Amino acid sequence: MSEPEAANTLVIRRRIAATREELFDAWTDPAGMRVWMCPGSVASAEVEMDLRIGGGLRILMRDAAATYEHHGVFTVIDRPAVLAFTWIAKVTDMDATLVTVEFIERGEIDTELVLTHERFPRSESRDQYRGGWASILDKFAAFLRVRG
Repeated sequence: MSEPEAANTLVIRRRIAATREELFDAWTDPAGMRVWMCPGSVASAEVEMDLRIGGGLRILMRDAAATYEHHGVFTVIDRPAVLAFTWIAKVTDMDATLVTVEFIERGEIDTELVLTHERFPRSESRDQYRGGWASILDKFAAFLRVRG
């Protein structure tokens, strides 16, 4: 990856003991997403999702101090392999960034989730999301373990 691309791209990987179908379905379930789409000190999330190409996604994350609004549009829905959507938020300067979530089979019930968030307007935006997405993926994996 070239230096300009690296400054505007974030990639996070997690191995999760579940099938690709289970991960894809959990990622596209608004009720479940309310539980795990809560990075750091975020205590709750409201999720609206129209799961179709061109359909909207709106997530309101709340912590004790503020509400953080994110919205976008689904650009790729290829169950169980890939899901992509634009991601617009204050931290992205209200520019449309792109989130791609890939579900790669590594075993019968072992899947690698690769989240790529790209097109950040500046590297500081990318750095703000690094911890947030890592926290979200940890909570996603825990949610799947509990849900069993």
